[in-house]
Amino acid sequence: MLLVAVLAVSEYSFAQSKFSIIPSVGFAWRTAENPTGLSNQEEEYLKGLKSGLNVDLSAYYHLQSNIAFGMKFSNYSASSSGVLSGTDSMGQVISAAVSTDDNITFFGPAFMISNFTEATKHKLFLDLGVGVISYTTKTANIKGTGSNVGVEMNAGYQYALTPKIFLGPKVGLTGGTLTKMKYNGQTVDFGDQKEGLSRVSLSAAATFRF
Repeated sequence: MLLVAVLAVSEYSFAQSKFSIIPSVGFAWRTAENPTGLSNQEEEYLKGLKSGLNVDLSAYYHLQSNIAFGMKFSNYSASSSGVLSGTDSMGQVISAAVSTDDNITFFGPAFMISNFTEATKHKLFLDLGVGVISYTTKTANIKGTGSNVGVEMNAGYQYALTPKIFLGPKVGLTGGTLTKMKYNGQTVDFGDQKEGLSRVSLSAAATFRF
């Protein structure tokens, strides 16, 4: 009888919370291939922009025991610096030190399936969001911006430290492409050469329930 009572109290503690806030921080890797015909210097330079810091924040309201709806935001940031060489109109080789800062953000509505309300310390969740994915890149005084429809999906395992706080790893996948961007206000259409914004991420995520 005592065990049954303890389990009943534990299940009630997990189930009574209606809101879940899930922040996470980790690293991500862009999956788009580099353009062909690049020099070794250019390949190494772009390599620095292919991985970076990934942070996100989700907020959900639980309509049912295992289904929740809410909003999701994520941001990927990376930078690279180096010396690139080229030729001028006279055919002379010139070199210049350059630095680029990239940011890819996602924001939109999402839904989540989880066992957060069940009386177990081992928590699992899967979420999916559809919204706006935006890209900002800046090199010297040249700034490029663009946005399109994007999707983001995450799957995670967490351990319940308390009925209100869970902690564990998660993997994520963000997808999106750009067909055009604005550089210092001028629109450039990429045609068949789309800018791929997709990435995979590995993060540590915490859930706060209330």
